[in-house]
Amino acid sequence: MAKSKRRGRTGGGGSPEPVVEQVDGGLAELIPDRERPRAWTLLLDGAPQSHVDLDDPAYLSFEYQRRLGHIVDLVAPPGRPLQVVHLGGGAFTLARYIAATRPRSTQQIVELDAGLVQLVRKQLPLDPTARIRVRSGDAREGLGKIPDGWADLVIADVFSGARTPAHLTSTEFLTEVRRALKPGGHYTANLADGPPLAHVRAQVATAATVFPELALAADPTVLRGRRFGNAVLLASDVPLPVAELTRRVASDPHPGRVEHGRALADFTGGAAAVTDASAKPSPVPPPAAFR
Repeated sequence: MAKSKRRGRTGGGGSPEPVVEQVDGGLAELIPDRERPRAWTLLLDGAPQSHVDLDDPAYLSFEYQRRLGHIVDLVAPPGRPLQVVHLGGGAFTLARYIAATRPRSTQQIVELDAGLVQLVRKQLPLDPTARIRVRSGDAREGLGKIPDGWADLVIADVFSGARTPAHLTSTEFLTEVRRALKPGGHYTANLADGPPLAHVRAQVATAATVFPELALAADPTVLRGRRFGNAVLLASDVPLPVAELTRRVASDPHPGRVEHGRALADFTGGAAAVTDASAKPSPVPPPAAFR
């Protein structure tokens, strides 16, 4: 059971106070956004995880979440409901975004940290009319319970101690993702890495063994291996909306770049695909990564 130190009381000026609780995966903090009245940032052990605006769930603050939002927008005609699996819950930011931008979508969230789920449900409640089911459990085990060909989109954003667990990085895992996807469905993953980008390169190589179409979006300084950061991988068995994704990513407040085709193959640089036998967690972020 999570123990609460502070529960979002308002101060004398009416501003909400941070909420701090020990959850299964570490110390969770919900920090109020001073510029948006009902917006919060979730941190786990000091690492930023999610930003949620309860008044405007279509608002995406974090750079990588904006890129995931672009993908959500582009994988189907505007407004069409989707069947989505979220591996990793955080503060349910992308699930809220999909519910707001694609009403009548059906979504399943698999989140290992039951204490975090309890905290988010209490402090940042979901719209009760949204078709969002939250399961507590391991992401790969939860994925295994999804029927064959059920999902239009699988979103992987799983971190434990700021690292993606090893068993969510392999060809066997991605084969299970493809089983759960409909023909023409899409898989997208938030990857975190820094110089020399061995993890991201290996993840691209791994996805290429399962999906014929790939793209990678990230800050150019991350792609050049100059700093630790996030890269968003997109994969499918059908051609990707590369041109429009490139335009949107380049137009973000923090402009990014999209690699695909030959340029992405060159970026991968002959990295070997990851199997369950060789899988490792993503690298530990450097101390300055979240300052």
